Amino acid sequence: MSVNTFGRVLRFTTWGESHGPALGAVLDGCPPGIALTEEMIQPFMDARAPGQSKFTTQRREPDAVRILSGVFEGKTTGTPVSLMIENVDQRSKDYSEVAKAYRPGHADYAYDAKYGFRDYRGGGRSSARETAARVAAGAVARLILRQVKITAYVSQIGKDEIDRSAVDFDQIGRNPFFCPDAAAAKRWENLVDEARLAGSSLGAVVECVAENVPAGWGAPVYGKLDADLAGAMMGINAVKGVEIGAGFGAAMLSGEENADPMRAGEGGPQFEANNAGGIAGGISTGQPVVVRVAFKPTSSILTAVDTIGRDGENTQIRTKGRHDPCVGIRGTPVVEAMMALVLADHMMLHRAQCG
Repeated sequence: MSVNTFGRVLRFTTWGESHGPALGAVLDGCPPGIALTEEMIQPFMDARAPGQSKFTTQRREPDAVRILSGVFEGKTTGTPVSLMIENVDQRSKDYSEVAKAYRPGHADYAYDAKYGFRDYRGGGRSSARETAARVAAGAVARLILRQVKITAYVSQIGKDEIDRSAVDFDQIGRNPFFCPDAAAAKRWENLVDEARLAGSSLGAVVECVAENVPAGWGAPVYGKLDADLAGAMMGINAVKGVEIGAGFGAAMLSGEENADPMRAGEGGPQFEANNAGGIAGGISTGQPVVVRVAFKPTSSILTAVDTIGRDGENTQIRTKGRHDPCVGIRGTPVVEAMMALVLADHMMLHRAQCG
């Protein structure tokens, strides 16, 4: 069984490989009558697209999305929406060494152990290229979630974090790092460039905030909103950790410190803190939903690393080709997309049960 589908009512399936002719997504369960054009999806694709600065992979992909089904006269019909993105700048010859040996930290060995062979050209389905399809599907989900505002940004690269007292969300689109702290973005230029020139890579933390999520989305026990968000984020290539709200920091707090005090307010309770990240008991509280996602350093690096070949012999590998020195940067639009897909699914689940 190969699991390539996510969601319950709003389900999406991604298909395609890094160096295949195309990749894409099929979004099933999309409500009818939603205005949808390729032009409405493209800005989200452009945000994730490679080759936009020296701090990302230099693979040149326009990531032009095509709608193949599910839309008539500019509106969704209620049938599956099929989206396709062509690959136009593959260089499979760059992976001749990867065909012979495994990249430590990458999925090469695990894929070989499971399937008995693998698509070594860019990593196939394990490539971050697969996330382009998620961003396309997420763009459609955002049209379902018109009242919800989703904002993601990089809060840390390597060991260098943003200054939270200097956060300005208007800065996110003004630098190549999706960074809300102008001073941190300036520091990161040297930090990422040094890693790139050294043939190495860096990890990153992406934070995502969803505002205007009403109270009541999610379900107890096995349908928890935070559990689905964690699963969605962990399903992104290169992600190794997810926190909701205070996350691991909650383990260091006392009960009164971790509590989110409530007072009576107009139209509902007013919270004085948000350690729960907008979710309690698996159900949204009406506060902003806050998720943090940790991306590991890119495994494809020019620095030689000890490994074994497919023949089982010891060797070393240097990965040639074009790779992100910090894959978390372009992971930012992907985190937004997965947030949108999970929230849209839970909005529809809530409507189905509670009307």
